[in-house]
Amino acid sequence: MSTDDSQGSIDATRIQGPVDATRTPRYAEPSTFARLPRLDEVSRADVTVMGVPFDSGVSYRPGARFGPGHIRAASKLLRPYNPALDVHPFAAQQVADFGDIGVNPFDIQEALATVDGAVTDLRKDGSTVLTLGGDHTIALPILRSLARDHGPIAVLHFDAHLDTWDTYFGAPYTHGTPFRRASEEGLIDLERSQHIGIRGPLYSKKDLEDDAVLGFQVIRSDDYEVDGVASIVERMRRRLDGGPVYVSVDIDVLDPAHAPGTGTPEAGGMTSRELLNTLRGLVGLNVVGADIVEVAPAYDHAEITGIAAAHVAYELLSVLAINASSAPGRAARGETLRQAAYVTK
Repeated sequence: MSTDDSQGSIDATRIQGPVDATRTPRYAEPSTFARLPRLDEVSRADVTVMGVPFDSGVSYRPGARFGPGHIRAASKLLRPYNPALDVHPFAAQQVADFGDIGVNPFDIQEALATVDGAVTDLRKDGSTVLTLGGDHTIALPILRSLARDHGPIAVLHFDAHLDTWDTYFGAPYTHGTPFRRASEEGLIDLERSQHIGIRGPLYSKKDLEDDAVLGFQVIRSDDYEVDGVASIVERMRRRLDGGPVYVSVDIDVLDPAHAPGTGTPEAGGMTSRELLNTLRGLVGLNVVGADIVEVAPAYDHAEITGIAAAHVAYELLSVLAINASSAPGRAARGETLRQAAYVTK
């Protein structure tokens, strides 16, 4: 913890970054995301990392309640400079780790209210919240909090699955239903929302028909093979441009080869490189929050899934840093970086 010794209080005049890995081994404490300071060690945070250890909404393999800790453990190797986006994400903004919130594992609606309240409290001072889940049920209360300030939000949803089903066993709040509920509640911008990475069997063709009515455009995992990353990014930016964007990343958007540690794996998914490059295409867009969910460490091997999730968080933090530092010239900066990232020789 960095303090002003003469005053005995937190130094509010400078940004506090990660612990210096050249002086303290990476496998030593602290156990925060990327070894960043805790929220109570800084005067304020531009971005707050919050864990939600909750998986009572899963329909298949449980274990995502242990995801936040697993992602933090896998984030220890992250370094302070991102060469792909030419940014120091931990120096351009104050990032701090709030830790995990306690949510009721036996009452889903109470848990949703707790998440909503926690996100709302963290956002009061202008902090952007990056949430580590937990299962995908938690996206709904986060959107409720954001929509109270922003109105309907464009949702960019990376997932193998639509998550716009109606119920499971008659239960309306599960990890397969958050975006149907969000659309029904008027939280989603019906003209600007998008799924990326969809694949695998569905219950019926009507699933896709219902999904379109609920406001989503679909980019399939197979589209990466046909069109390539640059084309996907162009389509994504066209769809999202014009207002606030919430990014929700279900780690099962990745192929099980790249993310075995998840509850509902589907073959034929994206590579981690494709996902990271797509996220870099968000530079210049008005990203107001994000989550990374469905990391279930019991099924992980050699931290493959945790490492992928930690790098997803790192790219999102890099995007937020660039967007904050370049406003109001955010769009121009995004276009320059996008062209640099996808130029071909």
